[in-house]
Amino acid sequence: MQERWKGGLELLLAILRKTPMEETIKWGIPVFTFNGRNVVGIAGFKSHFTLWFYNGVFLRDNHHVLTNAQEGKTNALRQWRFTAREQINEALIRAYVEEAIANEAEGRTWKPQPKGKLPVPPQLEDALADDVLRRHFENLTPYRQNEYAAYISEAKQETTRLSRIEKIKPLILQGVGLHDKYKNKK
Repeated sequence: MQERWKGGLELLLAILRKTPMEETIKWGIPVFTFNGRNVVGIAGFKSHFTLWFYNGVFLRDNHHVLTNAQEGKTNALRQWRFTAREQINEALIRAYVEEAIANEAEGRTWKPQPKGKLPVPPQLEDALADDVLRRHFENLTPYRQNEYAAYISEAKQETTRLSRIEKIKPLILQGVGLHDKYKNKK
């Protein structure tokens, strides 16, 4: 997929390399940081290539070029999509990037709002009929309980929900969260 957008991605890289940001690779894509904080990344997808503004929610977006990639899930990220190299306007991109850098310099960051307790999906509730599993689940932090509830709820098919429940049972019995293996890895 990246090969299709090679010319556009190279042009975006060239523009971003003219800024005072530091270039790094995160999540397999080029990410530009300022004072150690993620500002903008670039990536190619099947139908477009994009600039990701990590705190894009704070950008004025006077030209209405930014979109929320996943409405309801993504809060701070904003995406600027391109389908052709010719759509790239260096002066406009630099203006957005300069505003994003200024926002980072000011310390503007999105603070996620606590979700509160998510409802336990019926399939997980059925699995928690096992008293041992229920006791371990109830001993988890509310955050970890929410992780599991969301993981099951987000599956579209019943078979997927049930297979996910089988996957998480051992984790719950160990008293760990769904994503703990990725956290605090040293």
